[in-house]
Amino acid sequence: MRLSASASRAFRRMESTATTTCARRSFTSGQHQPQEHIPSSRAFSQLRPRSQTDSHNHNHGIRTSAMTIQPVRTFHTTPSLPKQKLAHNNEPIPTEAPQTSFSQMDMLAQTPVPSTSIDVCAHDGFTFNSGAIISHGDGALLVGGEAFAWRPWEVAPVLNSKGQFELSRESLALFESIWPRPDLLIVGMGKEIRPLSKETREIISALGMRVDVLDTRNAASQFNLLATERGVDDVAAVLVPLGWKP
Repeated sequence: MRLSASASRAFRRMESTATTTCARRSFTSGQHQPQEHIPSSRAFSQLRPRSQTDSHNHNHGIRTSAMTIQPVRTFHTTPSLPKQKLAHNNEPIPTEAPQTSFSQMDMLAQTPVPSTSIDVCAHDGFTFNSGAIISHGDGALLVGGEAFAWRPWEVAPVLNSKGQFELSRESLALFESIWPRPDLLIVGMGKEIRPLSKETREIISALGMRVDVLDTRNAASQFNLLATERGVDDVAAVLVPLGWKP
């Protein structure tokens, strides 16, 4: 059908109006064209905050593909550890007092004990670390790592008229046959200490030895310590038993 020019213009206007009406119906009815899937690697780069235009379209019932991203705040449930204090050498400062081990302070712990060290001072004799025993009221003479039974009172009286402890030259004759002689001679006088006579000091000095006078218990302890520390060649001892009576 052939239309006039005015009718053609009217039809075109109606067609344009119909097209616009159909477009509005498609948006209001919620029917969308399938949208292209956006990969996750691109999705974050294409998201943008909601603008005033998006808010305007939302209020008019028009859906858009724009999304609003809120920043995510992370939190930790584990409390942070306090910073440990360091000493001047950058080592941690201990929180507790150090424990003292007296066994580590014993400088002679790894030193072997001499076989002539005295374990027991008995009433009538001595027991040594090697297992040897001097009994029956005998005294002990210790020199050069050897132990000898010693009875000086059978040679001469041990106490003089002044009440001093006195040893004769014959009772100390064994030291004359030894060379080199010990540097120190420890004299154990029984349960109590007595003065050492001048004559005995001169005899010991002539042998080139110094003398230390103690009761028998302390003399044995002193001998054990010095013999372990300095060696049995530098220290000697003469001891009378605890039960000895003048």
